[in-house]
Amino acid sequence: MTTTESSATAAPPASPTSQATKETLEDYTLRFAPRSYRRWTPMVVATTALGGIAYMADFSIGAGIGLAHGTGNALVAIAVAAVVIFVTGLPLAYYGARYNIDLDLITRGSGFGYYGSVLTSVIFASFTFIFFALEGSIMAQGLELGLGLPLWLGYLVSTLMVIPLVIYGMKALSKLQVWTTPVWLLLMVGPLVYLVTTDPGTVDRFLAYAGTDGEGGVDTASVLLGAGVCLSLIAQIGEQIDYLRFMPPKTEANKRSWWTAVLMAGPGWVILGALKQAIGVFLAVYIIAEVGADAAPEPIQQFKGAFDAMMPSWLVIPLAVALVVISQIKINVTNAYSGSLAWTNSFTRVTRHYPGRMVFVLVNLGFALALMEADMFSFLNDILGFYSNCAIAWVVTVATDIGVNKYLLKLSPLQPEFRRGMLYAVNPVGVVAFVAASGLSIAMYFHALGDTLQPYSPVAAAVIAFVLTPFMAAVTKGRYYLRRTEDGIDEALLDADGNPAATTYDCHVCHQSYERPDVAACATHDAVVCSLCLSTDKTGDHVLPEQAPVAVVAPVV
Repeated sequence: MTTTESSATAAPPASPTSQATKETLEDYTLRFAPRSYRRWTPMVVATTALGGIAYMADFSIGAGIGLAHGTGNALVAIAVAAVVIFVTGLPLAYYGARYNIDLDLITRGSGFGYYGSVLTSVIFASFTFIFFALEGSIMAQGLELGLGLPLWLGYLVSTLMVIPLVIYGMKALSKLQVWTTPVWLLLMVGPLVYLVTTDPGTVDRFLAYAGTDGEGGVDTASVLLGAGVCLSLIAQIGEQIDYLRFMPPKTEANKRSWWTAVLMAGPGWVILGALKQAIGVFLAVYIIAEVGADAAPEPIQQFKGAFDAMMPSWLVIPLAVALVVISQIKINVTNAYSGSLAWTNSFTRVTRHYPGRMVFVLVNLGFALALMEADMFSFLNDILGFYSNCAIAWVVTVATDIGVNKYLLKLSPLQPEFRRGMLYAVNPVGVVAFVAASGLSIAMYFHALGDTLQPYSPVAAAVIAFVLTPFMAAVTKGRYYLRRTEDGIDEALLDADGNPAATTYDCHVCHQSYERPDVAACATHDAVVCSLCLSTDKTGDHVLPEQAPVAVVAPVV
């Protein structure tokens, strides 16, 4: 079946646009981000993406690891986790920026299938509300210190204040992140530089700190336990890709700035994250010497202590509270935004009904508020240590499918696919690898396989996912990646430069124009249907039938 290309200057459709279409044309929930929308420069996209990692949780995570295991073990653990996060994040960031799709859409075509990736969407949504709750708790601590608000009210304030900001999608978030980043950097870096230059002894105390249970040496178990906590942040790449999918097309003219932006704002986020964790250890050791151990893990107390050393007392608390509030807003608008996308994505596929993203903004915030009121901050490392096993299994599985199955074994299709009808419901390659890796590593984490193996649960999650993903692809011979190899449209998905083609087509269901990667031929009409209308097709009338089974061999691009 062939389709007729629509004119770029066609008159607006007469029929009204549905609520689903209106919402998804603002932030392109559930779908490919078209070239016509992606008007930002690579550096603006990168700055917006990096603005989302202004969270204060890194300081708490670093402090918690340092207090438990000592500075030496903490720094090695942070470095090990950073390397793993960078290596696994690179292929994901590249695919998101190159093909302009979010991590869920990447996951669908990278081993999980159309419905199989619902599992990982829930994992990612959980990541967003866990870290929203963590940041909200930190902000509530700041509001308690600065304004005397009780914690329960601070939790509520930190939750409600992000709602107006997150409604408007990428356009509003890009402005917020760009304008607040310089202030945030100044408030974060200034105290650290002052302490190091005016009191070099703080560095010596920091390097010598042995931890509450440590002896000052570096040991494998402590490093792996600490790395497991840090690796809970591996799913942060999903939030980075929620911005990177709006990168402009990669061309010969912009390739240097394009790659710089992808590396900085993709896997490069972890470099700043690791530095913040190390600073958290430093400030915790400083606070122990000045105030005591009880306050050391709380970022508001860390920066209050640092500001105390460099400025008048009347200015200390206002600046510390300002830093915490700015950081919380910058990250939690991203958490609420990305979480709403993940929940909406899952719900729409399972029910074939689009309820509106705002519904899931409120759902995500509800989960986060419940965690805050349950005082999750007091058992932070336990939550993150458990969660990291699921996150590692997912990210390593998808990264391995891209790096190994697509480019080395050529058993997975190189061009990403996410449309209903083109993918099988479930692909055993990713689902089996993910379930096995997360299940076994969680069992190890809860001592089911003995105390000796417990610290190695994050390593097990990564290794099992890395081994099983290509093994399952070889066993199935790539049979379950594509339900169809043709979508019924003559034009190629990619243009001559390898970027998604920008030709527009009219969806005959919602009567809107969409670019080539976001449409497929209709099964019952000589017309095209957009990806969201395919997702919400309750009867399957528009979904193309399955083609004869073929083994997939990735094309050379």
